[in-house]
Amino acid sequence: MWLDPDRFENLDHVVHVLFDDFCEADNPSRWLGQSLRTEEEVELMARLGTAYGAVQDSVGADARDEVCLDSPGWPAVVAAAARLAQVLVANDQTALSKLHDAGHHWPLGTERAAPGL
Repeated sequence: MWLDPDRFENLDHVVHVLFDDFCEADNPSRWLGQSLRTEEEVELMARLGTAYGAVQDSVGADARDEVCLDSPGWPAVVAAAARLAQVLVANDQTALSKLHDAGHHWPLGTERAAPGL
């Protein structure tokens, strides 16, 4: 959303969803096996939490979105989020590929018929 000036999404909402609903960035290890698949995801989430926490500490918890985005620490948040996103997507694709290879297909009804049936 932040890259599309015609669309707006409140930063506080995004952070709430990511850090409160999806995982605790301050303690992501307890989410391993739930919303995080691997130790690498846990480590990267912790890095994102640290980077975002540094921005929030420098500008204040109630700062407007623009203030956060203009913070000198914001590029570290973006870099940490980008790396985490790459790993999450790659791991999702690997998991989906394994499910597909095991015979699970989506949408339903797209399974190949067994030869001779």
